[in-house]
Formats: sequence, structure tokens, C-alpha cells
Amino acid sequence: MAADFSKVLVVGKSSINRVVVSKIVEKSGLKPISESPETAEKALAGHLPGTIILDGGPDNKDCDRLMSAIDARRRASGKPLPAVILLSTSNGTPESLGLSGVIDAVVAKPITPDRLQPVVDRLVGRG
Repeated sequence: MAADFSKVLVVGKSSINRVVVSKIVEKSGLKPISESPETAEKALAGHLPGTIILDGGPDNKDCDRLMSAIDARRRASGKPLPAVILLSTSNGTPESLGLSGVIDAVVAKPITPDRLQPVVDRLVGRG
């Protein structure tokens, strides 16, 4: 299954944050698929979005259970796809925050269009 670069999987426990992120993604001309961490693995099995945005929650761990599924997808494709963005309460790089190698970019909260949209546009364009 080839990656669909028009789709972005938005994952988070907070439905409000998922709506905010989905609206920002739509401004980039992309189609968001909004899921909770509990339902996201099933959604990932049915779709191959070009990008995944994970809301890490207060400790960056809310979406940890998805990391192995995302990593498996990336290994199967032989490319760093889907691209993964983590929304974090901390600022820094994935390496400086000690995050999984699956994370491509970190966007610090609060989530605003001027913080998130350029990162989405940059990662979607790398396909």
C-alpha cells in the first residue's frame, strides 16, 4: 500500500486538540483523520497517511503504544514514511527530548497555526 500524502492521521486523547490540529491540517489542503490513541492503530492499518501528528499529552507518552506500528510501517516502506510530528509540552528536538527515533519533528504547545502549519508543509513536501 502506497502512502497517501493527502491524508494526515491526527492522534490524541483530547478531542479539542484533535479538532484544532485537524483545522490547521485542512488549511494545508490535507485531509485529517482524527483518532484517539486507542483507535489509531486500527485506523493506521486501514490507511497509510503521509503524515501522522501525535499529541503526546503532559508527559509525551500518550501515543507510545503506536510507535511500534509506525516503525513497522516505515520499515516495510523502506522510507521514513509516514512522517511523524509530536505535539509536546517540551521544546526541543526528538533527540534532545529522548524520544523515539520514529519522531521526525517536535512542535511545542500551545498548538497554533503559525507553529504547526510550516512543519506539516515541510514534512508533507518531502515525499
